[in-house]
Amino acid sequence: MLTPAEAIAEINRAYGQPVDSGSHRSLHAKGRFYAGTFTATPAATELCRAGHLQGDPVPVRVRWSNAGGDPDVPDRGPDVRGMAVSFRLPDGTATDLLGQTAPRFPVRTPDAFVAMVRAARSPARLPLFLARHPGAVPALAANARARAIATPVSYAEPTYYPIHAYRWIAPDGRESWVRYHLVPLAGEQDRLPERFSGANSLQDEMAARLNRGSVRFRLEVRVAGKGDDPHDPMSVWSDSARVLDAGTIEVTHRDPEREQDGEVVVFDPARVVDGVELSDDPILRFRPAAYSASVDRRT
Repeated sequence: MLTPAEAIAEINRAYGQPVDSGSHRSLHAKGRFYAGTFTATPAATELCRAGHLQGDPVPVRVRWSNAGGDPDVPDRGPDVRGMAVSFRLPDGTATDLLGQTAPRFPVRTPDAFVAMVRAARSPARLPLFLARHPGAVPALAANARARAIATPVSYAEPTYYPIHAYRWIAPDGRESWVRYHLVPLAGEQDRLPERFSGANSLQDEMAARLNRGSVRFRLEVRVAGKGDDPHDPMSVWSDSARVLDAGTIEVTHRDPEREQDGEVVVFDPARVVDGVELSDDPILRFRPAAYSASVDRRT
């Protein structure tokens, strides 16, 4: 099994980036920071005692990005897009969600994920990867049908899918396994009249959109039904999963102060607060150490 440092080195190598040092993330290298608030619904408060789910607005940091490890890639190129959200609680703690436009995750181990990154960067490797990981085929097909790598008109329009499940603990001690969707409240009717076509078209479009008003997403929560597996990132939950509106993320402005003067911001899906617990998903458990290895490389 790869160590976290070896996994980061392999990803950097796949993108032709320096292995031991660099100024950007190994993945999601191109993106910008934004700020806003999150306000939970009573349904979320009833199901989870976490501080950011009690109904009062809490600050959020948001980063929209292209998934690859090249910080200079044009925004119009095909790629998975990401939306990372950090909920900043009043007591100074934080908890993070990382969503992507691919609704299904194709692998269940860190080694298989690194192999997939290498195969995606070198099409000649793809047949061998699929031969060794045939279970990835249905997920990749589902992502293709969802047009996961198609260029959106705006970062504000796709649905983003955090892949991991979490255990929510209610005020009365009840426990529920949940998965999240970040569902846009903007659609075609909200598009700007301008067209953006430069290398930073998605970032430029978001700047113009925020000049007009805020960008909102619904935090949709799916509660596991009987037989749904919270520990496998590849698992497909049944239609019996209960769906609820957990609240609204409202992004109001760009946050250009982040990652200035040596600051390194990490969005870590394993960072949780009281009331939220991790599953035994091996990808989720691997990620904090991988982020630490990436930060060490950057600093």
